[in-house]
Amino acid sequence: MKKQIHFISAPLLFVILISSCSPKYYVPTTQNVPIIKAKGQTNLTAAGNSNQAEFQAAYGISNSVALQANGGFLFPQDENNGNGGSGNFIELGAGYYKNLSPDFLFDIYGLAGIGRMENHFPTTVTEYPGTTGKISASLFRFGIQPSISYHSKYFSVSGSARLMSLSYANIDGSFMFQSEDQVAYLNSNTSHLLLEPALTIRGGLEKVKLQIQLLGSANLSNSSFKQEKSLLTAGLNFNF
Repeated sequence: MKKQIHFISAPLLFVILISSCSPKYYVPTTQNVPIIKAKGQTNLTAAGNSNQAEFQAAYGISNSVALQANGGFLFPQDENNGNGGSGNFIELGAGYYKNLSPDFLFDIYGLAGIGRMENHFPTTVTEYPGTTGKISASLFRFGIQPSISYHSKYFSVSGSARLMSLSYANIDGSFMFQSEDQVAYLNSNTSHLLLEPALTIRGGLEKVKLQIQLLGSANLSNSSFKQEKSLLTAGLNFNF
């Protein structure tokens, strides 16, 4: 089955994925796990996959407090039949970090982000005359992200988890799919609680490392909500 993503990415976000079989209304974004260890440290990451690109930054403003900013977008892609979509997402965060030892670090960030998504399924218009086959909405996400990391000069591994509230607003369009009004569906599913654990591995030079992250997304409010349940991204991480 060929898949095509139509989303908003976040860093954020947020994301919408559309498959040729059915629409999906959420795909998680890469978690920013910067491993800030000291005041004045800067951490930058560019990550993504074939469907989305994300950019992340973090900075230690004191010996215990750091800020982060995340943004991303979904590559606009249409299938041969014209079905497709696009989106974007930005996110800001502030957090507390503590060096547990020379090699281990704990941090926790509060995060809040906003984005916009649109989907278009022109193939549905013939079956459902009078509709446009389009849907769009604003996305809002906020919550917390704790992590614990082992780090050395050339390698690090981090376990993290986001507990996030996801909500939709300004839902607009006219889109029927398999006899179900998708605008009504999204209006009846505007609020969600998500738990998203992730494993992040980095290796390379002291200042530049390859990053790989595997993430899962569990919808604690509605397990049958049309969403993607996992994400794999790769990228480069810079530490100064």
